[in-house]
Amino acid sequence: MKKEYLNDYGLLVLRIGLALLMLPHGLSKAGLLFGGGEIRFPDPLGVGASFSLGLAVVAEVIFSWLVLLGYKVRLSVIPLIVTMLVAIFVIHINDPWAKSELAVLYLLAYVVLAIAGSGRYSLDRLIEGRK
Repeated sequence: MKKEYLNDYGLLVLRIGLALLMLPHGLSKAGLLFGGGEIRFPDPLGVGASFSLGLAVVAEVIFSWLVLLGYKVRLSVIPLIVTMLVAIFVIHINDPWAKSELAVLYLLAYVVLAIAGSGRYSLDRLIEGRK
């Protein structure tokens, strides 16, 4: 295996792992949003609990799928980064470190993808190859 491909394999593993770990969080929130019951969700932006929940669902489900596929990853991680920043600095600000640690780990990984991009093994690269 050529050394220059190792970073691309690393980005592939990071993208797939992050997306597969985040999707259940988003899907459980989607169940709350579309479940028909009363929505009890934090409203950190002051836009209403339903809208805040909807924003979280879009970030954690739709944009996680885009990250998984490697499509527009540098842009796709922006809503996920914002979601993690809100989780860290608004939702869990007064909680013990163990409560916000997972959001910090997600944030760090999303920042890495924002810097490094999707890598060779991605939908982006496949589309670029067709041009």
